[in-house]
Amino acid sequence: MTSALLIIAAYLLGSLSGSLLLGRLRGVDIRTLGSGNAGGTNALRTQGWKFALGTVLVDVGKGVLAVWLAQRFGTGEAWLPYAAGLAAVLGHVWPVFHGFRGGKGAGTLVGALLMLWPMAVVVLVGSWLLVLTATGYVGLSTVLAAATLVPLALATGAEPVRLAFAIVLALFILFTHRANLARLRAGTEARFERVRVWTRLRRDRA
Repeated sequence: MTSALLIIAAYLLGSLSGSLLLGRLRGVDIRTLGSGNAGGTNALRTQGWKFALGTVLVDVGKGVLAVWLAQRFGTGEAWLPYAAGLAAVLGHVWPVFHGFRGGKGAGTLVGALLMLWPMAVVVLVGSWLLVLTATGYVGLSTVLAAATLVPLALATGAEPVRLAFAIVLALFILFTHRANLARLRAGTEARFERVRVWTRLRRDRA
């Protein structure tokens, strides 16, 4: 019963969408703007960096809190904090408080990993920044960064529950970004040209 309640609480925490809660204070619903996604990237494009920063802090923070509650009040099962982290991500993507239309889960995943597997956050963020500054595509960067969780788990001899968590979340992030990948194949995916530092460096050298 305790485990079930903690997983439900994690899902409900995940359902508190940063962009949608902050948007209510501003009188906007960013799901009607830009890409229509309730995540940090669309928040940045449509509302500016301060709004986007607030969105990211809420979305990461709820992942941290969901896992912390499972670690603090759980009955010691190794799987429970991972299940709580997954439930928070699911809540972010399908939030019960916002008509089951949320973001894509990356920020909340980072928050969960901060509690479950801090080393993975370094690899995840490093990979994300590397791909982003090379390509300018946020969605592609997020998918490839999440994919690094699987080889990282294998390389570090992670226990089965951590390996399973890595595989499930890598596939889930791929699923939530399927529209980005489709637009990338079609050549219509939005690109942040300003962050493509490697391209600028090559041009300067040329």
